[in-house]
Amino acid sequence: MMHSFLLIGQSNMAGRGNMQNAERFNPARIKLLRNGLWTWAYRPINPDRASAGVCLAESFAEEFVKKYGSDVGLIPCADGGTSLDQWQKGEALYENAVFQAKLASKTSKIVGVLWHQGESDCDPLLYPTYRPRFEKLMADLRCDLDLPTVPFLVGGLGDFLADCHKYEDLKNYTHVNSALRTIAEQNDNVGFVSADGLGANSDNLHFNAPSLREFGRRYFAKFEEIADPNLLTADASALETAERSAIEQL
Repeated sequence: MMHSFLLIGQSNMAGRGNMQNAERFNPARIKLLRNGLWTWAYRPINPDRASAGVCLAESFAEEFVKKYGSDVGLIPCADGGTSLDQWQKGEALYENAVFQAKLASKTSKIVGVLWHQGESDCDPLLYPTYRPRFEKLMADLRCDLDLPTVPFLVGGLGDFLADCHKYEDLKNYTHVNSALRTIAEQNDNVGFVSADGLGANSDNLHFNAPSLREFGRRYFAKFEEIADPNLLTADASALETAERSAIEQL
């Protein structure tokens, strides 16, 4: 059965990288969940807004295919500008993500969750409680999707937010990053993915296309640190055997 990944969070997970002159994306063996069915991948991966573009999940999936040599599915559910509270159980974004993931689970095996969010929680009234609110979301997702041990990858916010003068609260991004690092340190099967050195679009709010491509590779490297390699390799081997058998029967 194909491996798949749930993509959740706000705009920097959906991706706002400029698609013009961006590094080529190789969609071979990469599939997207659209209307409950799998289709071959194309840009934008997560079309939540007209501004959607290059997404970190592209290079993440490419690295997965390169390593395991099998198809991989992406379940795009990220939504730009959304707060952590909007992702809590009972809210529309949470319920949609669970619904889409359950559809995907009928024809794939979810082996990881990719999360990037926090810009909307840089408010001084919100970032102090980011950790407990996120841990509740994560626990609810693991329970509702029966994913108790799959890697949960959380990406850091970019340092360029300090130069985004449009939103004054973004100067507090370091507090959200601190919470994300602590979450990864204090919870099993959670990995923090650093955004150190990554660049932004001219808005100093969204990662640019080259940085998103690099970020996706960092996400995959962290996934490899956490995931059970024996299980993934065994799954890939079983899938290859099944595909070979099907071809021989033609």
